[in-house]
Amino acid sequence: MDLTIPENTGRNKIHPQKFAVWIACGSILMIFASLTSAYVVRQAAGNWLEFTLPDIFKASTVVIVLSSVALHGSFLAFKSGKESLYKSLLLTTFILAILFFVFQYQGWVALAESGVPFALNPSGDFVYVISWFHAAHVLGGLAVLAVALIHAFSLSFKVTPKRKLRLEMSLTYWHFVDLLWVYLFFFLTFYR
Repeated sequence: MDLTIPENTGRNKIHPQKFAVWIACGSILMIFASLTSAYVVRQAAGNWLEFTLPDIFKASTVVIVLSSVALHGSFLAFKSGKESLYKSLLLTTFILAILFFVFQYQGWVALAESGVPFALNPSGDFVYVISWFHAAHVLGGLAVLAVALIHAFSLSFKVTPKRKLRLEMSLTYWHFVDLLWVYLFFFLTFYR
């Protein structure tokens, strides 16, 4: 009786590191689902200050979407062996990520200046906490992008499975952070 497993079982195998990134993204998603659920429940309790998000949050949303597009282009250029395009789009992504963070900070300042400082009312507090928590994940993404930039500019260009995997995991995380912000922006803008 032969107990060996045939090589092609029809099962797709995911790389363990990719799986870890997906698990991390799922965990982060659950945290934000909890935060937005708490927002909805607390809003129903009353004592809710109505205000409009500052326009700079719209700009930050556009910037993070553009950064995601740039990183995707960088990944495609890397796979195609287009070194200069890969590096320039990766650098563009990093700059846009920093710009997103700057715009977020300006949004928090604009909120405070418009009469919605932190610790005044739960509605404003939720906006601060949710956007601060997201910004912390963006900072993590900036660290990942910084490592990707160091690899791109310090190592000789070579498309290898290990480098492709590393860049693909960075792309997955960055797309996740991007889509998460788009969701949060629309949630905080229209669920009032």
